[in-house]
Amino acid sequence: MENPGKEILEEWRKNPKYWKWKMFYYNKEDNRLLVDKPNPNYGTTLNFAHRKSYFFLIGLFFFFGLVVFTFLLNK
Repeated sequence: MENPGKEILEEWRKNPKYWKWKMFYYNKEDNRLLVDKPNPNYGTTLNFAHRKSYFFLIGLFFFFGLVVFTFLLNK
């Protein structure tokens, strides 16, 4: 689906079938990498059906691991 309408995006965000353990968003029809949580006041999360989400997580862990490693080397 190229450009879903506002109603479809809202339905995806609120539908519990797209939320695993009420924490992880997984929707193959949704092409967005970052999506709003069911309560948008809590921020955004990754769409784990999107391939790039796993690269994003690996990059994030690598970055923070490098920061911790650098901090421990300079101590």
